[in-house]
Formats: sequence, C-alpha cells, structure tokens
Amino acid sequence: MILSTVEHVPGRELVQSLGLVTGSIVTSKHLGKDFMAGMKTIVGGELKGYTEMLEDARRISIERMQEQAAALGADAILGIRLTSSAVMQGAAEVTAYGTAVKLN
Repeated sequence: MILSTVEHVPGRELVQSLGLVTGSIVTSKHLGKDFMAGMKTIVGGELKGYTEMLEDARRISIERMQEQAAALGADAILGIRLTSSAVMQGAAEVTAYGTAVKLN
C-alpha cells in the first residue's frame, strides 16, 4: 500500500476516495522505566524509554490505519498526519489518519 503525506501520487490517477481511515494506540512505559526517566530529567538528556515508546506507538497506529484502508480495498492512503497527546502522566495516545483511495 502506498502511504503519502501529500494529496497525490506522481504518475497515478485518483479513481475513488474511500474516506477517512484512522489508527490509534494509547500506551505507557512500565514503572521501572518511568522512574529512570524521572531521574534523567535531573541531569538532562534524551529519555530513550519514551523515545522508544513513541516510535512503537507511531508504527502501531500506522499499521492499524493501513489495516482499515486494506479492508476498504484501498491502494493508497493520502494526506497522512500523526497526532499525539498525553492521556495521563507516563501515557500517550498516538493517532494516524489519512484518506484511503483507489488509484489507476
């Protein structure tokens, strides 16, 4: 499946828009990693546990969006965007969304 942040695919014609598709996940780190991240804020630097958590969350939300588009028979998802928000301390929601389309 073609994934694109723009509204067209060079060399391909849009045949049909199938509508909005989304994928999301709410995730958190376990207490040990959360404690270590808290300690890291004292000295500064990257919070690798949270970086990994958000990378995994982005991947999963995109996969879920693709599954929804595939169920509609889409060839591509255009105009893809990602959002994130804190649900509570140590937990985040990541949502991927775009327009499922059929291409020629």
